[in-house]
Amino acid sequence: MLRGGAALCFIGHGAFGFITKAAWLPYFAVAGIPAPWAWRMMPVIGAVDVLAGMAVLFAPRRLPLLYMTLWAAWTALLRPLAGESVFEAVERAGNYGVPLAFLMLAGWPRPWSWRSLTAPLTEPLRDARNLARVRTVLQWTTCLLLAGHGALGAITGKPLLTVNYASIGLPAATTAMVGWFELALAAAIAVRPMTGLLLFVAAWKLATESLFVAAGAPIWEVMERAGSIAAPLALALLPAEPGFRAAPKQG
Repeated sequence: MLRGGAALCFIGHGAFGFITKAAWLPYFAVAGIPAPWAWRMMPVIGAVDVLAGMAVLFAPRRLPLLYMTLWAAWTALLRPLAGESVFEAVERAGNYGVPLAFLMLAGWPRPWSWRSLTAPLTEPLRDARNLARVRTVLQWTTCLLLAGHGALGAITGKPLLTVNYASIGLPAATTAMVGWFELALAAAIAVRPMTGLLLFVAAWKLATESLFVAAGAPIWEVMERAGSIAAPLALALLPAEPGFRAAPKQG
């Protein structure tokens, strides 16, 4: 689940680099990159993202997962740095939280080396404490992506969300209503991430993110949000994973 979520997120994001998304221009400006250079760099960035996604999908290794975690966190932070709401960065927790959880599931190599970063990942680290850490990352990833998205609707009234809801005939008031509902979901996940609730959140995110397509946006908008669907699903499935067992006591 983590593998597919991370891969689809970066493939979808990379596709926008190939088609040169104009909305990216302010983010390049944050780094002092002028528009002519930004247009030329977008396909290069898109190619790197797609390659990282394909690498994780077909032959996962720590190096692309580390790149995904750092790059997704940086691109999320570019939103508030470019003058957008801080909730834009919070809402994208699925983009950086899912590869981070996958990286932790693989285990932190000691010591770090080029060989450990590029070695193929075959099995998760069978350690109960590590599993608990992965669950914590996924729990807070799910909380943040719900809270960020909910705040964009309930607090800032993001116009794009209103357009998405209008595509299926819902009134403008839906934006705030859904936002408060998602903030309540985030609080519920923070208190007690029950399996049934997590499965509902995954289905909810798939349905609401699919409204981009209903509103006329390309399918890449849904794909690049795959992490928001994979995080609650992975957390729901993780406790039932048969391959994990407690680490033996030392001494």
